Amino acid sequence: MKIGVITFPGTNCDQDVVKMVQAHGHTVIPLWHKDRFETSAVDMAIVPGGFSYGDYLRCGALAARSPVMHSVRELASKGKPVLGICNGFQILCETGLLPGVLVRNDHGQFTDKWTEIELVQTTRFFAQSGKTRLRLPVAHGEGRFYADKAELDKIEDQGLVWFRYTENINGSLNNIAGVMNKQKNVAALMPHPERAMFEWMGGNDGFKFI
Repeated sequence: MKIGVITFPGTNCDQDVVKMVQAHGHTVIPLWHKDRFETSAVDMAIVPGGFSYGDYLRCGALAARSPVMHSVRELASKGKPVLGICNGFQILCETGLLPGVLVRNDHGQFTDKWTEIELVQTTRFFAQSGKTRLRLPVAHGEGRFYADKAELDKIEDQGLVWFRYTENINGSLNNIAGVMNKQKNVAALMPHPERAMFEWMGGNDGFKFI
């Protein structure tokens, strides 16, 4: 596949995602935040982690309004896959492509550790291979998933939860670590699969993504 990888000012995981894409034998199409792109140019887009625009105003809020995200919305509307990781999750929520929002961790501290998540619903982004619990690293200060009761009930009723934390590390409602849209072509998670590709990284559960 031709997979677009987006870079914003402050993105710091784009090259890790590039290496993840290449490790699966796909072609990387670099996408710049100021530029729109033709949706026919890519088969999939990934919004990587980092601190886009320095997390000013609110994490992901400025990035969500950048020109490249207009093309991402169009890509998603055509049914093509869009994956968000960490800050990418925040951005996709801010664009309205995913439900809910990511807010400051309930303990008020930056969390940088390995954690375990459990698969709730399958998507095309993750090869299940019989394993439903994954060990992946997280690195975020604003990773607590939040939605008001009506929206949270809708997320649960419609089966939009992708992953849950087995141990709630940040106060996320219902232990939610990742969600998807109803069509399952847009999905995101807070942990970093690109940082867990090979055993020498500390684990290889991330290799099962994309």
